Amino acid sequence: MEPDEIIHQSLRLKIMAALNPLTESESLEFTRVKAIVGATDGNLGSHIATLENAGYIKVEKDFVGKKPRTRVSITKAGRRAFARHVAYLRDVLDGAAIDSGQNKTAPV
Repeated sequence: MEPDEIIHQSLRLKIMAALNPLTESESLEFTRVKAIVGATDGNLGSHIATLENAGYIKVEKDFVGKKPRTRVSITKAGRRAFARHVAYLRDVLDGAAIDSGQNKTAPV
């Protein structure tokens, strides 16, 4: 199993983790995602564009009155990719735990 190089970057992993619990009809506003992941506007915008270009998230822009609003949601492809990446990380961690247990009895 290989990591998903798009999701593997820590900020993109945080974005996907924030979006994954949402239902198909739910989204988060850009400002909420920004607060959750602790990113600047420009940095978050760049990573959102990368995820959108990969088809992992959907970005919708509209206006509330005269104020622009950007909402982000996870796609089915994004949800599958996130699940695969999480499985990969679990395998890595499980392997590290097994290796750690074996090394405890090894001479120093």
